[in-house]
Amino acid sequence: MKILIIDDEEKLVKGISYNLESEGYQVVSGSNGLDAVRLAQDPDVRLIVLDVMMPVMDGLEACRKIRQFSDVPIIMLTAKTEDMDKLLGFDCGADDYLTKPFNILELKARIRAILKRTSRTEKDTRIVRGSITLDPQSRNTYKNGISVELTAKEFDLVELLIRNPNRVYSRENLLDIIWGDDYRSDIRTVDVHIRRIREKLERDPARPEHILTKWGVGYYFKV
Repeated sequence: MKILIIDDEEKLVKGISYNLESEGYQVVSGSNGLDAVRLAQDPDVRLIVLDVMMPVMDGLEACRKIRQFSDVPIIMLTAKTEDMDKLLGFDCGADDYLTKPFNILELKARIRAILKRTSRTEKDTRIVRGSITLDPQSRNTYKNGISVELTAKEFDLVELLIRNPNRVYSRENLLDIIWGDDYRSDIRTVDVHIRRIREKLERDPARPEHILTKWGVGYYFKV
């Protein structure tokens, strides 16, 4: 499991990293809020330990920005002890809060508890169909375990089809469900998106195995 450590105290980062790596975690680190936002975009990051007081961008602002695209658990670190600071952290989207100085054993215990809880949630929500894995919670898609970038509409299309295997949807149905009234008059939009999805997810887009066409009717996902 990959854990992101963001703190401008180099010795603290090294100490946390050493302790986590000794237990088998993969650790990536940064020293400011901009690093946190950039590194948090890695879909393999499972948890973030984020300091509040940092240069360039503080931890609270970084937490707000991360929450715009990710639900990855965040543990805030701070030297402050006022309750208001903790409330601000939770308001920004933090999952837990630890005041410096802290015992590394307590941090590891909190990390284990959060990862155990979130791992159980991910296991319940991921959809696996053959070589394709869909994670609706994070909106990530994988082909043979490798991350595949889908646009928002491409993901919505795949999720609808994969949740309803063998059900045939006409182009009009898909336009109505995925796009609404904006694209009702142009069914070619669906064909273009299906072609792009096949190029990204099928082993041979010319001979798809999963997202198939029912000639004269529409598209469906074959189990």
